[in-house]
Amino acid sequence: MAMPPEPRPGIVETLKAWARRLRECTLVVYFIARNRRTPMSVRVLAASIAAYALSPIDLIPDFIPILGLADDLLIIPLGLALVLRITPREIETEARAQAKDAASRSSFVGAAVIIALWLSIAVVVATSVLK
Repeated sequence: MAMPPEPRPGIVETLKAWARRLRECTLVVYFIARNRRTPMSVRVLAASIAAYALSPIDLIPDFIPILGLADDLLIIPLGLALVLRITPREIETEARAQAKDAASRSSFVGAAVIIALWLSIAVVVATSVLK
């Protein structure tokens, strides 16, 4: 008896996987930019792409229909792909290992920082409202 085909992942799962991969690649590019053995031209490009990907400021604001998301959907992935393509293999491999290590330990620290930030904002808002 034949097994039924496995269900294809839905759009939400696909987008989550894409976002996770984008985050991983951004970390790799960040570590490529920090590596002293990386050629200077690649370091400058990698630092620029990583900073842009992690920055809350966009080239085109997100509230502009269609174009606002174009930078997130085109510029960042193409920039990451370019950096990964022109980086020497041994440096990329080293950066991937560093990114994997950083991702495994930074999730708790990152969550703690975000929670502390939101709590401090809530305290400031509450004290200003209660005055």
